[in-house]
Amino acid sequence: MSDDTFPDVRWGPKAGPLVMKAMASFGATEFGSWTIRKLTPLDRGLLTRSKGRLTVLGPIGAPLLLLTTTGRKSGKLRTTPLVYMRDGDRLFLLGSNFGQDHHPAWTENLIADPNAWVTMNGEEIPVVATLLTGAEHDHVFTMFADYIESYHTYRGRTDRELRSFALTKR
Repeated sequence: MSDDTFPDVRWGPKAGPLVMKAMASFGATEFGSWTIRKLTPLDRGLLTRSKGRLTVLGPIGAPLLLLTTTGRKSGKLRTTPLVYMRDGDRLFLLGSNFGQDHHPAWTENLIADPNAWVTMNGEEIPVVATLLTGAEHDHVFTMFADYIESYHTYRGRTDRELRSFALTKR
């Protein structure tokens, strides 16, 4: 791995199209979104204890990382497991929050302080986040929606713009 790239991490083989379609259909429902939100603390604990090596979503081969931000109000470190997409030496995050009316806290934290850390495959990597807009934001949304079509549903549930970020090593 060169100094400017991130580890390539997946838990298990990439799921086939039928499994991904079933997961997307489940995740797009209100109940599915609620279930995934409720599993997030369990996943956060497993990912944290394994330093990003194990996840509840392991069987589907999801690209997951742990994002650690500094709380904009508390100043405390906050860690969140997130699906990511990659393109070359950048990682991308999308603040869907399952289509809820409010932005996820980690997006507010990155806007207040773009310096953060990702944990991938046991490695903690300092990053800087850039809020994306325009065509680049649209491209990132398409990357996520092509991976899991539920992102279209999440976007349709809310009037807010789903924030997207590019992460680069610092």
